[in-house]
Amino acid sequence: MSALDTLAAQISRALETRPFSGTLKFDCGEAGVIVLAEGRAATEDRETDCTIRISEDNLVKLLTGKLNPVTGLAMGKLRLSGNPGVAMGLAKLLS
Repeated sequence: MSALDTLAAQISRALETRPFSGTLKFDCGEAGVIVLAEGRAATEDRETDCTIRISEDNLVKLLTGKLNPVTGLAMGKLRLSGNPGVAMGLAKLLS
């Protein structure tokens, strides 16, 4: 099981108690993707409402609260494309 598979499983568990609206993709380049859609997280790529391009290392930091999303955007550690409103929904999931 890859690191992204492990992260996807953890996110899926969080989605069981914290609903997320829309579809979102964490694009970690060559490492792969994690897609949040239909109440689960998976590593199969697909089109989404919003994409966050981020390194695998910084994704771990983001999900563990060690990287603030606004700071990450300002510092270029993550890039956002698509519907920013969907990305705002991450706050509930990450809390």
